[in-house]
Amino acid sequence: MSDIFEIDKQYVANTYNRFPVDLVYGKGSLIKDSNGKEYIDLGSGIGVTAFGIQDEEWKKAVIEQLNKIQHASNLYYTEPCANLAKLLCEKTGFKKVFFGNSGAEANECAIKVARKYAEDKGIKDSSIITLKNSFHGRTIATLAATGQDVFHQDFLPIAQGFLYAEANNINSIKELVANNKVSAIMMECVQGEGGVIALNKDFVEDVYKICQEKDILLIIDEVQTGNGRTGKLYAYMNYDITPDVVTTAKGLAGGLPMGACLLGEKVQNTLGPSKHGSTFGGNPIAAAGAISIISRIDEALLNDVKKKSEFIINKLQGKEGILSISGMGLMLGIETKKDVKDVLKYLMDNGVLALSAKTKLRLLPALTITIDELDKACDVIIAACKE
Repeated sequence: MSDIFEIDKQYVANTYNRFPVDLVYGKGSLIKDSNGKEYIDLGSGIGVTAFGIQDEEWKKAVIEQLNKIQHASNLYYTEPCANLAKLLCEKTGFKKVFFGNSGAEANECAIKVARKYAEDKGIKDSSIITLKNSFHGRTIATLAATGQDVFHQDFLPIAQGFLYAEANNINSIKELVANNKVSAIMMECVQGEGGVIALNKDFVEDVYKICQEKDILLIIDEVQTGNGRTGKLYAYMNYDITPDVVTTAKGLAGGLPMGACLLGEKVQNTLGPSKHGSTFGGNPIAAAGAISIISRIDEALLNDVKKKSEFIINKLQGKEGILSISGMGLMLGIETKKDVKDVLKYLMDNGVLALSAKTKLRLLPALTITIDELDKACDVIIAACKE
């Protein structure tokens, strides 16, 4: 056993069930451990290394900024922060951006925006509707927003002000709206940690109409689905809606910690000076990395993501032991007859790193993974799922 395993177990808080692999080097979608074993990476750091490991353009942008200034605090202006906000707004039509360090922090910002928006209208003690089976983060507020009781255990009392509707059941939404003071509806277009389940188009569009009619904010959590992952820049673009608030993180900065909360016209000025903040939010190095990523997500890349998604589905669909495939773009969930833990172990033993979501195998490869790499990895998945 590697010494690093023992050092980690002794000194790092025991909050992760790590796989027995210590990763030391990678390039693109290939990654090696300390023994020199090579793996095809189908997890990309849980959807983070969007353009793969050691992407040259991303490295160049980050190093150039590192040679200028690594941090300045939000008491001053920095060019990368401002230019990234401009780029995100121009690509989406949103008006303002708040930067934080993570998806949970982006969602915390969205929650504060919703509550203050309601307060500004004279509505006190409002609630936010989220969906059962959702996942929005592990802070106290985002934990409460998460519609899964298993995540609430051991942390009671959870934050108040959240109501949970049934996904794809518009009557469940209507009932909660009719009987409560609701400031916002918050949802993922594809429930990632909940099993890689895409919401029905009619449901999402009906929720949008209710929000429009009732002046309720629509918050779309794009932490995992965003930045090209589903074949659109953001997953909501697969639906005929325009949210008021969008949150994102993971692949945004290509491997550096960054989250963003995009604010639409209705709420662009809801948070004023001193109403919110983040010490590292908009950090110039992370922002430089994010500009490199976002500026290169164009229609050609997004079409390529869709083609790779179709390739995976066509290759795996109907194979022995594979029951169903869900998700969107390069965010796919595979239901198998075997226990997902056994499938993951087989993959790892045979040079493929993947993820799970509940009982499903979850694939979140880099957007730039090659067809050849996908072909080889899918062959291993097929072998792993056979009974």
